[in-house]
Amino acid sequence: MPNPKPRLLIIGANGFVGQHLARKASSLFRVFKADLVSCQDDQVTPMDITSSASVDVAFREVMPDAVVLLAALSDIDQCERRPELAEAVNVRGTAHVVEACARTGAKLLFASSAAVFDGTRHGYAEEDPPTPISVYGRTKAQAEDLIATKLSSALIMRLALVVGFAEGDGTNAMLNKFAGKLRSGQPMSFPDYEYRNPIDAATLSDFMLELLRLPAPGLFHMGATESVSRFELAVRLADRLGLNPALVQRQTAPVPGRAPRGLDHTLLTDKIRRTCRLSVPSCDQVIERAIHGSSESSL
Repeated sequence: MPNPKPRLLIIGANGFVGQHLARKASSLFRVFKADLVSCQDDQVTPMDITSSASVDVAFREVMPDAVVLLAALSDIDQCERRPELAEAVNVRGTAHVVEACARTGAKLLFASSAAVFDGTRHGYAEEDPPTPISVYGRTKAQAEDLIATKLSSALIMRLALVVGFAEGDGTNAMLNKFAGKLRSGQPMSFPDYEYRNPIDAATLSDFMLELLRLPAPGLFHMGATESVSRFELAVRLADRLGLNPALVQRQTAPVPGRAPRGLDHTLLTDKIRRTCRLSVPSCDQVIERAIHGSSESSL
């Protein structure tokens, strides 16, 4: 009999990236989904990563060979308002998953953020020390530290901005809200001073799966080959969607009361290009794939 597919547990599977990853992974893995809210889906295992008991129950039930941890408190403003909750989810929750992976031998891929950097210069490599300026960035940096200390076999992937349409309801996918508002004639504002190299969810999923198949652990940056301002990205997305780019308004200064954000979170992708057989896309390719929901993966 052929060997069975390895078992992949996606924690945060109901989210925007989790939905894409679960679909993409099905050809390579036997996929198991876990999330804080099951959404009455009997294929989703309830899991609260802030509870070690909840994590342990799910691991005993699934017995995963590999785990992708996407679950996080990722609203940067909410993290700033509720630092104790951000710490509980993003740091202690990660620790619970790390402990379960160490105990069971499961390979972990952790989704981190370019927010671990202050964004005061253009281009960050994996070797650059974290310099977070927000609660969110600080908790992600702390999570990275504990993973490096307690689970040397793990993979960490930092992301600056993920774009695309969600494959289901109840996510924070930017394009769903963006397209809906522009179609109804409502303007939206985006900062012209914040630069990111975005990646679409489909391509991101392919790179995650490629890394899981490789024997080497480590820290990797993922994003397009070049960066754009959030304003320029929104204008180009509106144009590609056939919507009115004039409804995309230029935001020229930070909104008072919001969490600090780095001006330039461009992540250098030399390492992942050397490691993976997949091609890192240009920003134009990311925009096209974000809209059409596919990549040119050879997986």
